[in-house]
Amino acid sequence: MTELLISGSHRPVGRKQINHEQMPARFPEGTLARMDAVLKPKEKRSDFIREAVERELERREAERDS
Repeated sequence: MTELLISGSHRPVGRKQINHEQMPARFPEGTLARMDAVLKPKEKRSDFIREAVERELERREAERDS
């Protein structure tokens, strides 16, 4: 069998990985609608969640270190 060489490049195919850690989360019914209602223009729900988690982590870490 003949091996077909398409490209000499050894680059990975596809998009660059941006999420190194993923965790699915479940929210009580109505939570996503509440989030959507307070999002800033062009703000994504995922950005809102990341920001909220970061603030809560900082708050708890400060509380723990006091």
